Amino acid sequence: MTKITKPLNIGWKRVCQCESNHINCLTAKDWLQNQVAVWEFFYRRRDIRNKKIHPAVFPLDLPARCINLFTHEGELVLDPFAGVGTTLLAAQDLKRNAVGFDLKKEYVELAKSRLSQSRLVEGGVQLAINEEAHNIPEYFEEETISLSVTSPPYANMLNRKRLNKSIRGNLRQNEHYLQVQQYSTDPKDLGTMEPERYADVIGEIYAGLLRLHKPKAHCVINVTDLWWENRRIPVHVYLIESMTQAGYELRNIIIWDRRNLVNKVGIFGWPNNYITLGTTFEYILDFWRPA
Repeated sequence: MTKITKPLNIGWKRVCQCESNHINCLTAKDWLQNQVAVWEFFYRRRDIRNKKIHPAVFPLDLPARCINLFTHEGELVLDPFAGVGTTLLAAQDLKRNAVGFDLKKEYVELAKSRLSQSRLVEGGVQLAINEEAHNIPEYFEEETISLSVTSPPYANMLNRKRLNKSIRGNLRQNEHYLQVQQYSTDPKDLGTMEPERYADVIGEIYAGLLRLHKPKAHCVINVTDLWWENRRIPVHVYLIESMTQAGYELRNIIIWDRRNLVNKVGIFGWPNNYITLGTTFEYILDFWRPA
């Protein structure tokens, strides 16, 4: 077991035989399949779907795709808001070293359990650490991270009673109806913050992480916009502004097409208020540290 030290003693150099100017281990055919900027994923058996365990877990295939695109075997991946460790699990499958941090101890313990259950073959080192994200720079040497990928809490969108408006008719009144399923009540938790403050704090955190990334290392953030009190909140725009101010450069905006995951959708806004159904897509924002 790797000991938690500051800085961590963890591998960060590639161990594959790829050409030095290649950014990943993909073949040309695999590369071509990733050029379309609309991605679709399916949840696997190992994905956590139970909202009582965690209110919003992204599918294993999302961080796996990013890891395949932007790293080589042996390199180091960071998830600053790791939740229950989905990014770490994907890194383990793909033989990348990875470290994930989360404010909530219960999530970190579950992440450790998931990693131990999946360790069938040697796949690098993956660590889940209970720590506040502002303190992450204490754990790394400069220019060692090849990719950071995360799906942070979507501001305070869960800090209200769930009305299930996107679900059809009587199906709305399921076990989640009128429940508040937020991450925590900790004021340092991104899931308790208003959207503008949320984006500012993420910018503060990533400003501290910038020097840890290698030049041209990618930084991927999965986020959605909010619909709050009959007003659309463009969270992805706020994040782009904050990340740019923190020193990153926006490279790509990818749409996560979630229509295959949305079942039995009800009529939303009819007949007098046209509103696109936010649950059908999310943003995958791809930045990098400029060279």
